[in-house]
Amino acid sequence: MAEILDVVIIGSGPAGLTAGVYTARANLKPLMIEGDQAGGQLMLTTDVENYPGFDHGVTGPALIEVMRKQAERFGCRFLTRDVTKVDFSQRPFRIEVGSDVYLARTVIVSTGASAKYLGLDSERQFMNRGVSACATCDGAFYKNVEVAVVGGGDTAMEEAHFLTRFASKVHLIHRRDSFRASKVMIDRTMKNPKISVMWNHEVKEVLGDAKGMNGLVLRNTLTGEVRNVSVQGLFLAIGHKPNTDLFKGILDMDAVGYLKTKPGSSYTNIPGVFAAGDVQDPIYRQAITAAGTGCMSAIDAERWLEAEGH
Repeated sequence: MAEILDVVIIGSGPAGLTAGVYTARANLKPLMIEGDQAGGQLMLTTDVENYPGFDHGVTGPALIEVMRKQAERFGCRFLTRDVTKVDFSQRPFRIEVGSDVYLARTVIVSTGASAKYLGLDSERQFMNRGVSACATCDGAFYKNVEVAVVGGGDTAMEEAHFLTRFASKVHLIHRRDSFRASKVMIDRTMKNPKISVMWNHEVKEVLGDAKGMNGLVLRNTLTGEVRNVSVQGLFLAIGHKPNTDLFKGILDMDAVGYLKTKPGSSYTNIPGVFAAGDVQDPIYRQAITAAGTGCMSAIDAERWLEAEGH
């Protein structure tokens, strides 16, 4: 009979690692199934300047590394593989990793979310060297230069406005001739002298050199005309996809796929299963808020286990 674990954490970004620290310190001997691509979105981030405790900033991978070592120091165990199936209909919960089966009294889901990208080779080439999916994270690196934002919803408007604090000009690129954002955000955007709207355009290629990106190739979606625009940064605001395919039909989620948690807690619809980080947060999506909900999930799991007599 397989060992029944008190806590299994699925996912290894700031939320999962914080949950690992807290549950390990509570002597719950957590197992973190961190996935083949461990560390989450921070592994794709070069400089993090807004995470408290690092006065000179820190790289995303370095931040994940110190968090991981901290969790490990208290006894958190790690499995660098992907979960292939879960069964939360029976107790203990059943988590499958290929042909291996793990049984758990509680599960913390912290599988995160993934930014949607355009799918260009050149976009991937200049990731973190001009291409970003988070203006709040990276905007301050683009002082007094021109940048571009792709998108047509409220997030794109918010990103564009945030970037005007730093950039000399923000080109807002949208493939249609109307925005899907709220009227108040559209009005604010159209009135901002530092934002230039480029209707009916799409990005075909990101240009650059060894130093980083320095321009875009745009195509007019109506005429097919191609033109180059000189910008130092490209911010993608075309949405995020929560990594929840594994839990469809099992855990309650919204129309986009974000897991629903009970207000003021990390409880999902299944007692003993908790969710933390970007997998249940479509609003803030910051490393620090993910870490905070990771802490919540660990305390919730510990108290639930105690109430159950474990």
